[in-house]
Amino acid sequence: MLVNSIPVIAIDGPSASGKGSVAERVAEHLGFHYLDSGALYRLVALAASDHQIAWTDAAALGALVPTLSIAFKKGAVFLNDQNVSDAIRSPAISNGASQVAVHQAVRSALLALQQSFRRPPGLVADGRDMASVVFTDAQVKIFLTANVAERANRRYQQLTKQGVNVDYAHILQDLQARDARDQSRASAPLLHTKEAILLDTDHRDIDEAVAFVLKQYASRYQKHRPEQ
Repeated sequence: MLVNSIPVIAIDGPSASGKGSVAERVAEHLGFHYLDSGALYRLVALAASDHQIAWTDAAALGALVPTLSIAFKKGAVFLNDQNVSDAIRSPAISNGASQVAVHQAVRSALLALQQSFRRPPGLVADGRDMASVVFTDAQVKIFLTANVAERANRRYQQLTKQGVNVDYAHILQDLQARDARDQSRASAPLLHTKEAILLDTDHRDIDEAVAFVLKQYASRYQKHRPEQ
């Protein structure tokens, strides 16, 4: 099977918009592989911290990426054979991921790894540049977003349930800063491509968002499906 004939659903959007939860459920429903590209940048940020590499040191970060052993197993994330699923979700590493993602050296080093997730029967990938850079030929492109205040509230609720002591105002400020950084970076900025369908989740729960994406896939993949 040709790689470009393997269907891809690319879901982009800002931090805490819910794209990861939606993408994971869509992948499960379709029996597709799932790529959480944001986790890769979190892993780079965590590894850099462990190696005392500054998140602003583009050259060192780019050189670090090929040395990392990364694996996703049964919903868990492993870095050099250690389960770091919880560690990469901390507020500090979340902030670090946004900082390392601005570097072209890091994005270039991770590109082939991300594209390697495109395997039969299909892939659902979420991130910032899945539609615009990594999978430009994706059969379905979604830009999933929500108001920053709503996103901050969701992140606050998520972390509180995990027992993390956080401040809503700090989360809001952090998301606003990350939005500005993601949208203004020179390398693969977060943007709503003209081909991507807007999915605003301000007033949609996750089940409604998943149903929306599945409907788009059902209608659009038939149009782009290669002749057998």
